[in-house]
Parts: sequence; C-alpha cells; structure tokens
Amino acid sequence: MHSSRRRFLRTALLIGAAGRASAAEVPVAYPEVLAGRPLQFPRDFGSHPDFRTEWWYITGWVEDDRGAPLGVQITFFRHRPGIGEESASRFSPRQLVFAHAALADPAFGRLRHEQRIARAGFGLAEAAEATTDVRIADWTLQRTPGSYVATVRGSAFSFSLSFAPTQPLLVQGEGGFSRKGPRPQHASYYYSEPHLAVSGDVTIGQRRFAVRGTAWCDHEWSSEYLAPDAAGWDWTGLNLDDGGAMMAFVIRRAGGGTLWAGGSVRAADGTVRRYGASDVAFEPRTTWRSPRTNATYPVATTVAIGDTRFELEPLMHDQELDARLGTGVVYWEGAVRAFAHGAPAGRGYLELTGYAGKRGQV
Repeated sequence: MHSSRRRFLRTALLIGAAGRASAAEVPVAYPEVLAGRPLQFPRDFGSHPDFRTEWWYITGWVEDDRGAPLGVQITFFRHRPGIGEESASRFSPRQLVFAHAALADPAFGRLRHEQRIARAGFGLAEAAEATTDVRIADWTLQRTPGSYVATVRGSAFSFSLSFAPTQPLLVQGEGGFSRKGPRPQHASYYYSEPHLAVSGDVTIGQRRFAVRGTAWCDHEWSSEYLAPDAAGWDWTGLNLDDGGAMMAFVIRRAGGGTLWAGGSVRAADGTVRRYGASDVAFEPRTTWRSPRTNATYPVATTVAIGDTRFELEPLMHDQELDARLGTGVVYWEGAVRAFAHGAPAGRGYLELTGYAGKRGQV
C-alpha cells in the first residue's frame, strides 16, 4: 500500500477538469474487492481498468560501483476517475497514469525525485491488461519472462534496471484479499514479490555507473481503499537477511489511534504466517521534521508483528517526496535497515503517509 495513494489518486480528478464541460458525466459503478476471488496469473500481473485505483510499486537497496548504498523507488499508478466515460472523444480522461521515481543517496542528503502524469492513450501512456506493462512516454515498467525492466529518464537522474524474481509470489491477506478497515469493502487485491535481484545502471549528472542489489515489488488494486476516518498509514516491506520476508502496515485513525492493521511473515523455509489487526503495531522511536514542509515523520520505528520485533533505522532522515506541484501530495518513502535484538536482520522500505496534513492534500 503506497504513497498517500487515496489522496494522490484523488487529485487525478483535477487533471481531467478541463474536459468536464464536454464529457457526458454519469455515475460510475466500480467493482468491489471481494473475499474468495483467487488471484490468477499471469492475468493479474496486468492492469484492472474497471477498478478505481491500482499501483505497481518497486523499492530496493542497491550499491554502486564504489560500494556506496542507494535507495531506489519506481512507482506507476493507474486511476479511473469516472469522467467522460460516455463521451466519444479520444481526449476524455477515462484512464489516468501517474509515475514517481526516486533515488535515496546519503552523499546527496535528500531524495532526488521525478514524476510524470498523463491521460492514457495516443501512444503516450498505457497500462496493459495481459501483464505488467505500464508506461508514460520514455518511463516504462515491463514484466518479461525473466524479470521486470524499468526505465526512467529524468532531469535529476536516469536509470535502467532489471528486477529478477528469485522467490515465489507472496500473496497478501486471505488469498489476495487484503482488508484495510473494519468494513470489508475497504480492501484491495494485493500480492508482493520480495527478494528481487536488481542489476543495471544509474546516471546522476555526468556519472553513469552499474548497480546491484535487492528489491521488493507490490501490486494492488481497489475501488474503495480507505475508510473515511483514515488519516494515513505506516507500511514496511523487508527483505530479511536469512531469505525471509516481512510486510506490515498500520492505518491510523483521524484524531489518533489505530483504525486497522495487518501483515505477513514468510520464513526462510517458505512457511507463511499472516497477522490481523490486533497483531501489528508501529512504535515510533525517532522523528524528523522536514525543513521544507514542517511535517514531522517517525523515521525510526519499532515494528511488532506477532511475537517478533524489528527496529527500523533510515538510510538517511530526509527521504520526503514532495509532489505538490504535480499531484498535490507529500509523503515519506525511505530506505531502512532492519535490526532484531540489536543485530542486522534485513533491508527494505518504510512508507509514511498523512503526516503532512493539509500540505499533502488537495
């Protein structure tokens, strides 16, 4: 679950505002996310355009040719805003595609990030249904028989990376049905791919260099993701050093407290345990205040899932992504190290949404 997604995707309505006057507007009936509907592959690698929102999210740790660590993020969103669906105009914004890319570089001290937004169609932006194949111009994420391939060309940086699966899919929730609130309609279809082997090259300025590392992929789609009284969430996906994987999230209630929570742990032997709302907690240990937005984030936290506790420490404190100029949201998406009982246990990403308040909303 990722990047103030409900608020992020809600801003898609603004992109299509210019076409509202000519587009015939009728109520849109989005399909529900239903328990008991098994995920089907390879079909579910692709897009699900009838649903309101969807995202493909890859985050990972890599090392450059000097052994220095970098955090890497590439995200594609698809959104069905329900605008102009009865219009014959090819310009009607029936489907919108967004993308974020970021590098976390301790030598730079804060995120380098880029973003793209476009209406689907005209050969510019698409989200294919048969398999993962999403694109905006020269930004692409494609699933091939052996790996995902991501290409990003930006002004601050560029990269061309391969993410090769090394483990089976990790289906989240109950057979892919992942609850996000007390009511069952607040849910997503959700699966992960931990321990992706990363290889490729990154360009920053005039320097181009090879990288290698490990990443995590999430794919979710939903029509009603969060309850109205949800304020945001904390989420983490960890590639554990012993070959296991852990995902955990807490959805925070507006006004304080936990609205819902969940997660899963796959042990090195492949055994999977899933955890419900009473089994997961995020306990902040260190906060960081953004000098740009004044938002305060719990960038170091302890995640309790079942009987296990992981202490998360950020690669660097300033991993805030400010997308207000394009989509109106601010969130923290950061590379973290995981420790258990004081010893290194893994690496992954921590996502913190809803902390920027009105600065991160439309």
